[in-house]
Order: sequence, then C-alpha cells, then structure tokens
Amino acid sequence: MSEPMNRDKLWDWDKLQGLGESRSISDIHCVTQWSRYDNEWGGISGRDLVAYLRPLPTARFVRIRSFDSYGTTVPLADFIAEGALLATHWQGEPLTRAHGGPVRLVIPQLYFWKSAKWLRHLWFTDRDAPGYWEARGYHPRGDPWRQERYK
Repeated sequence: MSEPMNRDKLWDWDKLQGLGESRSISDIHCVTQWSRYDNEWGGISGRDLVAYLRPLPTARFVRIRSFDSYGTTVPLADFIAEGALLATHWQGEPLTRAHGGPVRLVIPQLYFWKSAKWLRHLWFTDRDAPGYWEARGYHPRGDPWRQERYK
C-alpha cells in the first residue's frame, strides 16, 4: 500500500515570484461605505496559483491566515476570479508593510476585509469557516453589490 501524497507546499519569495506577474485594475470597497477606485495591482493571480498547486477536486474554499493572526475564508470561485491575486505591487510600486506587504490578497469583487494583509498560510478546503470578522457577525462572502455586510 502506498502512502498518501503530501500536498503541503512551503513557499519562499523566489518561488512565488517564479509564477510570473499578473496585473489588474480594480476598486476597493470597504464595509464602512467608502470606496477607492482604479487601484493598479501587480502580483500572482489566484487562477495561476491554483493551476500550479492543483488542490484536491473537493476544494471549494480558501482559508487565509496572516502573520498578525487575522483569518478569513473565501470561496475558491472568488479566489480564481478575474482580477483576484496575491498582490506584491500597488500603483507600480512594491506593496508597503502598512498596506499589507510584502504580499496581500486582493479579491476585488468582495468587501476589502476579505483581502487579507501580510499573507502567511493558504489552505484549500471543502468547508467554509468563519474568520475574524465573520465570527463577529459579518457576512460569510461579502459581496458589496449585494450589500452583504452582515449575516
């Protein structure tokens, strides 16, 4: 009997950069009802990362944990949507620490609390799990066009 394949991947900066760079322009929508339009992002698209990592077919969500222990979960479909990426640049410059650098998630079609800063871990899973804000009554998905602020 063979042992199960270890699907864990450890990454470093060079491996991340080796996946190539994508660019997108998107708006930021904060749950507190402000927006910032036409942000130019550079980084690794969620779609390219998933194609490279090939999560199990049962994966439906991506759980995210940051270096400051912040956590959230996003549907895999949103993680691989057009414009979603692991951002390393904003407005043509490397992402500053204050804005989530060196790597932050950008999911433009969701409220910005889903775009976690200071990425540390990503898990592909079949289950949704409440993150920091979701455990405090925020909507599990957070679509600004549907006003999905709270449960």
